[in-house]
Amino acid sequence: MPKLTIDGIEVEVQDGLTVLQACEQIGIEIPRFCYHERLTIAGNCRMCLVEMERAPKPIASCAMPAGEGMVITTNSPAVKKMRQGVMELLLINHPLDCPICDQGGECDLQDQAVGYGMDRSRYTEEKRSVKDKTFGPLIRAMMTRCIHCTRCIRFSSEIAGVPELGATGRGEHMEVGTYIEKALTSELSGNMIDLCPVGALTSNPYAFNARPWELKKTESIDVMDAVGSAIRVDAKGPEVMRILPRLNEDVNEEWISDKTRFACDGLKRQRLDTPYVRRDGKLEPASWDEAFSAIADRVKGMDGSKFAAITGDMACAESMTALKDLTAALGSDNIDCRQDGAALDASCRGGYVFNTTIAGIEEADACLIIGSNTRKEAPIINARLRKRYLMGGFKAGMIGEAVDLTFKHEHLGAGTDTLSEIADGKHSFAKILKKAKKPMLILGQGALKRSDGTAVLAMARQIAEDNGMISDDWNGFNVLHTAAARVGGLDLGLVSGDVASILDGCGSGSIDVVYLLGADEIDMNRLGKAFVIYQGHHGDAGAHRADVVLPGAAYTEKNATYVNTEGRVQRGRLAVFPLGEAREDWTILRALSDVLGHKLPYDTLSEVRQRMVAINSVFDGDDEVTGGAWGEFGVKGKLDSSAFVSPISNFHMTDPISRASETMAQCIEALLGDNKGKTGTDG
Repeated sequence: MPKLTIDGIEVEVQDGLTVLQACEQIGIEIPRFCYHERLTIAGNCRMCLVEMERAPKPIASCAMPAGEGMVITTNSPAVKKMRQGVMELLLINHPLDCPICDQGGECDLQDQAVGYGMDRSRYTEEKRSVKDKTFGPLIRAMMTRCIHCTRCIRFSSEIAGVPELGATGRGEHMEVGTYIEKALTSELSGNMIDLCPVGALTSNPYAFNARPWELKKTESIDVMDAVGSAIRVDAKGPEVMRILPRLNEDVNEEWISDKTRFACDGLKRQRLDTPYVRRDGKLEPASWDEAFSAIADRVKGMDGSKFAAITGDMACAESMTALKDLTAALGSDNIDCRQDGAALDASCRGGYVFNTTIAGIEEADACLIIGSNTRKEAPIINARLRKRYLMGGFKAGMIGEAVDLTFKHEHLGAGTDTLSEIADGKHSFAKILKKAKKPMLILGQGALKRSDGTAVLAMARQIAEDNGMISDDWNGFNVLHTAAARVGGLDLGLVSGDVASILDGCGSGSIDVVYLLGADEIDMNRLGKAFVIYQGHHGDAGAHRADVVLPGAAYTEKNATYVNTEGRVQRGRLAVFPLGEAREDWTILRALSDVLGHKLPYDTLSEVRQRMVAINSVFDGDDEVTGGAWGEFGVKGKLDSSAFVSPISNFHMTDPISRASETMAQCIEALLGDNKGKTGTDG
């Protein structure tokens, strides 16, 4: 570990760190534009120049490895003059766009210009201008502002694994672009907006809508998939203006998917803001009393076994708890959180969570992916797998559709025949798993929602146990969920019925009333003549079929608990209030229970959460992963030889919010062409 002196302070740093990182360790901030701690070093902006004793010229601190005995000066008049010179060069072609630039107020170039800018320019020649480029509907590219830091190029190549951006030309003629004009296809492309230190790349949907100081900022959790990315919701008045990532090293680092970032415009379209009751075949606006009365007239006096409930992919744990208790109070045990029909066993938590944890992927040295397209189902987890691949010594194999996962992997086969060969130890990849020190597998919903899902689950458990994935300090068995509500529902035990039998009961007449808590992905045609109560925030499939519609709150409009795919309990927070007559979901169920004569025993959010802890102690944590005990799950049986198919056919539209998003529709138009009519999930 080398020792060096920085501004008279002696510091010892780890081998391989740069001078800039050494300065950061002792609290000295070095200005930079091209350097980013998660990207490779480029050393092309020169803003981080410092003096080094006995060096003939200033050094770029981001690219200079810290060495024994170095004497570094970061605050001398000479260093300041060097940085002022660099800033002057950076600004000679930069347009004076600050008053109309969306980066204004949160721009690195503005911030550094305060410290190192000059009040006039000595550059008298004509400024360089670059023709605006089209990067698709998400990113607004004004490349005249570009300072050639190449952060976007490095991100697309290294983190996203979709090397679509590059530089053409040299010197003043250099331009960053896609070579052939096209829309960016990465599911993580929006992160380039955050990385851009100037206003060259800004959010197209957010353009000219607000300034950062006008926005109320609320830290929350994403529910567009089951990863539970840490996000910040920026709102202006009653409207969500944008979604940005928050730093969380254990989950999403500092990235979010494009759907998480850009689908928020769906929060203001096709919303349910008042109750509805179906009269003479048509849904008509009604008061809360009228809606509750319509439900009470149908439910009171009914045999409890004729009542059933299905919870959707975005339901919070509080509302699922209230629905579970109400269903039980009515004398029914027909409730299920698995609206896709996945064969998941709630009796063994280790059999339905991502046990390795997302950060734990970096410790693995081999990975078997079964029935999952991780790039579409969980782009953040896919990026972590790519990160592990780039570290070296990582072998991945995939059973399912042959797709580009952005990292090198071996396509082993399409279905259960290959899975059986690995389970029997006959496949070559079984030997790789045997030799690995920390092997892991990822079991996707595409393998579990089939008719043989329980048998596939049992075989995956066998592979994990036979190949050293289960030990005292390592659990390599992972289930990758696609729904934010799924693990929370399983933790609460919402599996006493199953969706298939509920739908069959509706068709046969044995079930008279169905309560859909944001459940839009089921086949509504199978509900038969059942009386349908739909509680949700969008006029999606469930609302169209419903006899009574109760308007609930979206994830940005309530304080709510979710459990991500790794079993991490997370809290979403209210950023804006629900629209119109809409209310927080658990309060609707609490009010309805009173009308039905089965008053639920809680009146406040804290009391609901105490009830959740009483059901399952995992809810006592906050942003903590509670490991699941390992045990028996899955049932051995006959396997269907058909190929595994990912449940997500269209990344951009998988839920009511993204289906209502104009931005997501534009993405489909730009990227998917003929597939633009697909809804995104195979329900």
